[in-house]
Amino acid sequence: MLYSYLKIAFRNLGKYKGFSAINILGLAVGMASAILIFLWISHEISYDRFHEKKDRIYEAWNKGSFNGKLSCWNTTPKILAKALQSDIPEIETTTRVNWTDSYLTKFGEKTIMMKASVVDSTFLQVFSFPVLKGDSASALMNPTGTVITLSTAQKLFGNENPIGKILELNEQYQLTVTAVVQDPPNNSRFQFECLVPWSFLRSQGGDDDYWGNNSTRTYALLKPGTNAETANAKLVEFRKKYDRDDPKGGFFLYPIERWRLYSNFTEGVEEGGMIEYIRIFSIVGAIILLIACINFMNLSTAKSEKRAKEVGIRKVIGAMRHNLMGQFLGESILIAFLAGLLAIVLVQLTLPSFNTFTGKIVRLDYTNAWAWTLWFGFILLTGLIAGSYPAFFLSGFQPTKVLKGAFKKTQAAINPRKVLVVLQFTFAIVLIICTLVINKQINHARNRNNGYNKDQLVYYFMTGTTEKNYTLIKNELLSSGTAVSVTKTSAPLTEGWSNTWGINWKGKQENDRTLFDRFCADQQFVTTAGLELVKGRDFDLETHPSDSTAILLNESAVAAMGFKDPIGQTLQDNGRDWTVVGVIKDFILHSPFAKTQPMFIQGAKGWFNVIHFRLNAANSVSENLKKAASIFKKFNPSYPFDYTFVDEAYGAKFEEEKKMGSLAALFAGLTIFISCMGLFGLATYMAATRFKEIGIRKVLGASVASITTLLSKDFLTLVLLSFLIASPLAWLLMNQWLESYAYKTAIDGWIFLVTGVVSMLIAVLTTSIQAIKAALSNPVKSLKSE
Repeated sequence: MLYSYLKIAFRNLGKYKGFSAINILGLAVGMASAILIFLWISHEISYDRFHEKKDRIYEAWNKGSFNGKLSCWNTTPKILAKALQSDIPEIETTTRVNWTDSYLTKFGEKTIMMKASVVDSTFLQVFSFPVLKGDSASALMNPTGTVITLSTAQKLFGNENPIGKILELNEQYQLTVTAVVQDPPNNSRFQFECLVPWSFLRSQGGDDDYWGNNSTRTYALLKPGTNAETANAKLVEFRKKYDRDDPKGGFFLYPIERWRLYSNFTEGVEEGGMIEYIRIFSIVGAIILLIACINFMNLSTAKSEKRAKEVGIRKVIGAMRHNLMGQFLGESILIAFLAGLLAIVLVQLTLPSFNTFTGKIVRLDYTNAWAWTLWFGFILLTGLIAGSYPAFFLSGFQPTKVLKGAFKKTQAAINPRKVLVVLQFTFAIVLIICTLVINKQINHARNRNNGYNKDQLVYYFMTGTTEKNYTLIKNELLSSGTAVSVTKTSAPLTEGWSNTWGINWKGKQENDRTLFDRFCADQQFVTTAGLELVKGRDFDLETHPSDSTAILLNESAVAAMGFKDPIGQTLQDNGRDWTVVGVIKDFILHSPFAKTQPMFIQGAKGWFNVIHFRLNAANSVSENLKKAASIFKKFNPSYPFDYTFVDEAYGAKFEEEKKMGSLAALFAGLTIFISCMGLFGLATYMAATRFKEIGIRKVLGASVASITTLLSKDFLTLVLLSFLIASPLAWLLMNQWLESYAYKTAIDGWIFLVTGVVSMLIAVLTTSIQAIKAALSNPVKSLKSE
């Protein structure tokens, strides 16, 4: 009997080729979309979950009140780790991880640029990066030792044992390879090719005991069985012991499972983060899958009702109801299975593009038995749901009624199919509106005045002998006509690497906790960056040698300090006096979506990591870069000329929102595609049930246009109803989403107008195909059909 069911099922697939192809393709696209979303979500929630001690790993966070608001952030003073270790008995050990940097690495004749992270000796005791060679406990204990990844070892040593080999970093430091670890997975915040002990940073003068310098990340491993709440209770008063008193300030330990998904705080209260996108796309994936199943049901139902006479005949010749139920359910499960196989093929084909699109590395794990069990279970469930109507409804009719066609119902104003179509298009329209708002918000921030001139502005990290030869490099860039101005800074113009509330000035209130961005720059900073001076002047060491301890303030800093005339004021930071020589208009250092923070720029007595230079517009960009490359190669021969355009770095600030907007647009398009299939299925069903009516209308003189309008207007009404439901819902969702941005766009009416028009056009195009086909049919055939 099973063979008979399969044989009939394949015959029906062949008999209704177009119908079956649409049915299978629609469900396959829905399944493939759900798989891609599931893979993306799985990748996001798995960040740093592979560490063996993940239940005891915490990150130290700062908390302080600034300008009357409670803020939280995860950069800490370098001295915090030592204090936590000595003062909090619940903590087993601590480790610090400084920012990853690129180092020129040599071994023999081989030279590579290697990404290295400076870490404490306890790093591998806290985090689980499998040690392939060497000892994890002692690998970073050697102050001149280093740990490299497997891929780095293969680049430098091939198949040789790297343990004990000596690497030369930046042509200055020699480090001995003490261990080899597995490369960090893509779903980890720690991305490195080499681990360097903290003593290396200390030897470069990069370590300090200043509590006002929040410049590194600190992690704590709690003792087994201890309670993080107990440790956090002690940390409430922790800052008072070592730093200025802040009634609301202090530190707290934040668990590893929340780093990636949450970590957005408002007034000291956790308020989401990446988890919001995960929730949204989880709902999107579920609804896309539901829409695909709905289409499958509608299309299967429309086709099955054409087989009503077959049901009647089978019952007349003795078929039992359970036989018919098994037949219809079997056919639906078969179609679902074929769609499932096609979905896997679609996912495999699109994964490379999807990974490029999202910037992730996700893959199908064909060895995961649990995933296969869920997948086959889903196929079975989908087939059962889709086959429920013909199996349980049609099989219950009496043969005489079925053969007479008495089962056909009149056109109801409201029926399940219409409700499902409204739901489909409601969700699709919501996604379209959300996509338009997200893109409008990105463009709104992109068009915001960033406060400096990005045009042809380039920066280069000071590697090797660049700092020693900075003056020579600067002079040659200018004299060769390659650049029109040059300066050096502590960080790229698009990034803030240090902040503090420890700066003092005359008239500062004792409980003032204003947080300032700290930046350092050499002379010609204002000119090179294209900043706008409000008062005073730029740094000028040639005319004013004392400008080595000069300082510039932005307008927000002047307002925060309450200066009426800031020029000549003296500020104290980290044990040194700085004199204000100029005020600049605010410029965007961090997120273009956020309010600009108070900021000060210290002069030549600060520290420097980056050279900024503005290319000469009189030459072509390629010509300028070619000359610049030769100049840097001349004075820093061992290092590649790795430069970055500031406008590209600034554009990268929009990447996260752009990816989310692109994903929303992608799935909105898929939702529209699948919904249109459902609309096409319903149009097919309506045309089939009104076959005789169309024939009679044509005999009585109805035109093709009038019949097409008759069949299409009901669908347009459904789409219009969907639009009316979706518009306020989308407005509420996007209004809430925009609340998280200090600098935000408005939700304009044209967005809803465009979405409504596009939705109606899509519905017209989808239904008109079937309506015109029905209107053009020969009425003789429909009237002779009985």
